[in-house]
Parts: sequence; structure tokens; C-alpha cells
Amino acid sequence: MSTTTAHTPEPGGAADGPPRPVRLIKNEATTEIPVHLLFRDEPDPRPVPLAPTVVSRRQGTGEQPRLRRPAPAAPRPPAPVATAPAERPARVLPGAVGVLAGVCGAAGCAAASWWAGVLPAPVEAALRLPAYAGAGLGPAQWAAYAGAGALALFGFGGLARGRTGGAWVLGLFGRYRGTVRRTGLLWVNPLLLRRRVDVRLRHWRGEPMQAADGSGVPLRVVVLVVWRVRDTARAALGVDDHEAYLRACVEAAVVRVPVEAPGPGRGSAEAAGERLTRLVARDAEAVGVEVFSVRPVRVEYAPEVAAAMHRRRIAALDAEQRASVLTSVVDSVEDTVTRLTMRGLVELDDYERKALVKDLTVAFCSGRGDQGP
Repeated sequence: MSTTTAHTPEPGGAADGPPRPVRLIKNEATTEIPVHLLFRDEPDPRPVPLAPTVVSRRQGTGEQPRLRRPAPAAPRPPAPVATAPAERPARVLPGAVGVLAGVCGAAGCAAASWWAGVLPAPVEAALRLPAYAGAGLGPAQWAAYAGAGALALFGFGGLARGRTGGAWVLGLFGRYRGTVRRTGLLWVNPLLLRRRVDVRLRHWRGEPMQAADGSGVPLRVVVLVVWRVRDTARAALGVDDHEAYLRACVEAAVVRVPVEAPGPGRGSAEAAGERLTRLVARDAEAVGVEVFSVRPVRVEYAPEVAAAMHRRRIAALDAEQRASVLTSVVDSVEDTVTRLTMRGLVELDDYERKALVKDLTVAFCSGRGDQGP
């Protein structure tokens, strides 16, 4: 810390009086502070010019500079993701309207032919039209032909049949125009491009894929996925192949979720299936696919560890069987010795008791071993 002396007139004193020194405190972390302002209560203190703050370390003083807390970085806004539009119903008309328009157009073509005089005689007789020489094919007749033909094409060309379990995704020049889920005979604008989408419940059974259990042992898992298309617009415009997209989502989820190793336990397998279902359903929701369940239907060890895990399991089963046999033999020996001594059939000291226990144990173990497969 260093002090600086400045000569300023005393506030509130005589104008011709001697100047009074003002002590200032200054270092590298503070600004200049008038000392007399700290210990003197004056109604109107004079302002003192302040020097800028020094932030660097002063050489030779051994003082450490103060560390400034770094300002938190502003979070970056998420990148915009181009998603397909949500499903909305398309404007369609009943099929009877298209049939009526087509019939009217065909009748108009026949009338224009009769007007021009080019209608065949058998057709005139069948339609019971009066005899007419005809005005010939002029501009008026060609205009009538064009109008009636366009009406017939629009009427019959727009007819479509809606089926249960299917939907039409309509588009015009690359723009989504709506979805048709109605059934029966309908009339749809023939200029719209129709794309058929299956909205029925479907099952997908994948190929064996890499997985791991809770201990990190490599496994091969076959997964069954139950799904359906919920939003036809996003499903048709978002991805090309739904099964390929589901396969990628399932592979990504299987890597993150430990799967239960082959064995009798089913609780962990159910928990793994629920976690897989949540992960895959969340990933598939963005493309309009609804996932109901993702269940491992076959779990087996990877080929590189299958032999070792088989030997390990056989050893564990053998050890478990040996422990069970030993427990049974010990219980049988104890029961036999207790009955003999309590009924007074034999009187045994410690040495004889130990010998009897040894003989009975050998006999029972031999008998158990002969009964094994």
C-alpha cells in the first residue's frame, strides 16, 4: 500500500487559509480514496478525481493479483431442425360427385359429336337422338369437346377407394396438402400426387445385434418391435424406410441399456424391455411412428465368449449341486447319530462318535454318487 499527499483547500474553511494536505490510499486493486472523507462528516464534500483501477501485479511487492471470475458464456440457441408438417385432413368429396361429373362429361362429348354430325348411326339409334345433318367440326364444336372431355377426365380420374388400415398422403408440386383416412369411394383432385401409407399395427423382428449385460459381457440380442404409423405426414415425408429407421433406433438403444444374460430370471429382462421401449419411442416420435413395445425375444452370448460362459455356468451348477448333496448328507448323518444315541441303542465316546460320523458320511456320499446320472 502506498500513500499520496495532495494539497487542496480545506472545505468550509477560510479562503485565504493555508492549504490542508489530503491523504489518499492507492494500490493495484482499489481506486484513490480521500482519507479525510472517511473520518469527517461534511455536508458537501468536494469531489476528488479518481485514478483508474490497476489490475496487474506490482513488481517487487510480492502481492498477488486478484482473479476475476470469468463471465458465464451465453448459451447457444439450438440449431433449427427441419421437420415435416403435422398431419391434417385433406379436402375430398364423395365418390358420387366424381361419377356424376364423369357421366356429364361423357354425355357432353356425345352431344358435341351429334352436333358436329360425326356420331355413328348405331349410337344415335341407341340413344334415340333425332336425325341431324351436323354443322361440322368447327371452333365451337372443338371447344365443346375440350370442355366435356376435361370434365370427364377430372370426374373419373379423381375417383379413389379408401381402405381400412390405409391412408393417402396428398402432395402438390412437392408441398403437403393433407391426409385422407376415410374409407369407401372418394373423389380426390387428380392433380394431387397420392402416396399410400399403411397405418395398421405392425411387428418388426430384427437380426441379432450386439449388446452387453450389466457386467459388460458381450451378448447377441434379437428384438421384437410392435409399432404403427401415427402421423402419416411426418412418416411419409420424414424418412424413406421406417424399418431401417427403427433398426437404427433399436441398435442405439441396445448399446445404452444392459440386457439380462441368459438365465431363469425375468425381472431384469422386463425392466430392460421397458427402458428400450421408452428410448425407441422417444426417438421414433419425431418421424410420426408410435412404438408400443420393444422386447428382447432371444438373448445369447456372443460367439467369442459363448464357450467360456458355458463352462462357467456348468461349473456353477456343479458346485451348487455338490453343496446341496453335502448339506443333505450332513443332515442325514446328524439325524442318524442323534437317533442312535437318544434311543440308547449305542453308547459312544468322542472317538467312536467321530469314527461313526466318518463312516456314515462316506457311505451316504457313495450312495448319492451312485444315484447320479
